[in-house]
Amino acid sequence: MAKVREVMDKFGNKHTYNEGMEGVLATTSEICHINGKEGKLIYRGIPIEELAEKSTFEETSYFLLYGELPTRKELDDFDARLKANRALPQEVLSIMKQMPSQSNTMQFLRTVVSLLGLYETKSDEHTVIETSHEAEKLIAVFPTIVAAIQRLREGKEPIAPDNSLGHAANLIYMVNGEKPDEFAARVLDICLILHAEHGFNASTFTSRVVISTLTDVHSAITAAIGSLRGPLHGGANEGVMHLLNEIGSLDKVEEIIKIKLETKAKIMGFGHRVYKVLDPRARILSQYSERLAQITGNETYYAMSKKIEDIMKREVGDRGIYPNVDFFSASVYHYLGFKLESYTPIFAVSRISGWAAHVMEQLRENRLFRPSSVYLGDIDRKYISISER
Repeated sequence: MAKVREVMDKFGNKHTYNEGMEGVLATTSEICHINGKEGKLIYRGIPIEELAEKSTFEETSYFLLYGELPTRKELDDFDARLKANRALPQEVLSIMKQMPSQSNTMQFLRTVVSLLGLYETKSDEHTVIETSHEAEKLIAVFPTIVAAIQRLREGKEPIAPDNSLGHAANLIYMVNGEKPDEFAARVLDICLILHAEHGFNASTFTSRVVISTLTDVHSAITAAIGSLRGPLHGGANEGVMHLLNEIGSLDKVEEIIKIKLETKAKIMGFGHRVYKVLDPRARILSQYSERLAQITGNETYYAMSKKIEDIMKREVGDRGIYPNVDFFSASVYHYLGFKLESYTPIFAVSRISGWAAHVMEQLRENRLFRPSSVYLGDIDRKYISISER
């Protein structure tokens, strides 16, 4: 339920506004539909469950960008274009090696994406075709950037992309230097599909606001990355892992969660601005977290997660607080071998497809975003000279 506030401005006029713009319609879109009451997420008409079961990240990305499922030739051509644009320019790699290796990974990613904009000669052309070219390049190179960041933070040399591998498998390979097994690659592929798009979330709305000024695509995506960095958005999955590490063992879950609830501490990975039932993406990821726990022989994180879910359902489920996508993605990323600081950048590897789709949609019938606000400041103040202050 949107929080509607009523205020009186300094001129005696009464206004109402929705906090955080919740429930406010900004524009129309054909990309994504979310039914928060029923727990449904649909990309361009297809339920997320069906895409997660049958599609790939490459195919889903094409679908988000261009509005139709690709033919075999269209998908093969799209995949070939992605692979052709995976590598980072050597100049950019050299600069990355000079950056502070222990910088926040999202700041690192944001800076590199902005830097890549310098190498686009047609960055100020806003045709749909040129925008799609830039979008595809960014989708292709994001895994390479994220993998390079993790390796540089570990004091290791970045690994070049392997074009014999799919998008998800290649990310795992570039991080640890070993080709993943088919199941691990498929699990990450599903994670990328589930995170690819989610309506007018903070980072997506940011990308649309920025591109509405007719700036370049890299500026819009750089701004979106800045928004995603926040702990209330993409950074929540890192918060979940911090919680699991804080608890440490299954026998401590009940005590610690109860204390947090009693002190009104936020339980990361629970609650959502839109969903008032279980996030459908969390339902899917829960299954894969369980299977990975069994395969790796390390069931502690999954067991703790399930117990937290049970306690939260018992204690606050009647208030519509359920696991969101971040809750089980944390343990999935852990089981796949990713370092904690890479969790949010992996989110970006996925969400770049949704951002790009919205940037392209915004440009098709663009109008500059310019909302209003209610002025509550002083009126009729007099200037006081500096000698009298």
